[in-house]
Amino acid sequence: MALTKQNDEFKYRLEQWSSHEVLMQATSKAGELLALSGKLNPYPEGPLGVIVEGAYADILLVDGNPVEDAMIMTDYENNFDLIMKNGVIYKNTLN
Repeated sequence: MALTKQNDEFKYRLEQWSSHEVLMQATSKAGELLALSGKLNPYPEGPLGVIVEGAYADILLVDGNPVEDAMIMTDYENNFDLIMKNGVIYKNTLN
């Protein structure tokens, strides 16, 4: 059910914004907003929404270009080749 809601969210956002803008909202902008939550921020030891040493970052390797079509982000089973969260690899079809 969560996947359906995520699909709908991207679909509705794409009615107003470009794929690039939707990706920025879901990644770096979301990280910036969370960092502003002060004591409620669950990740206070490092920056969010960026890929730099010491940052909290999840990494997705996507088969396709989500900047051109953000909807490919809604089908992780078919479009994500690598999923890493908190340094743990959950999916790797590159081998």
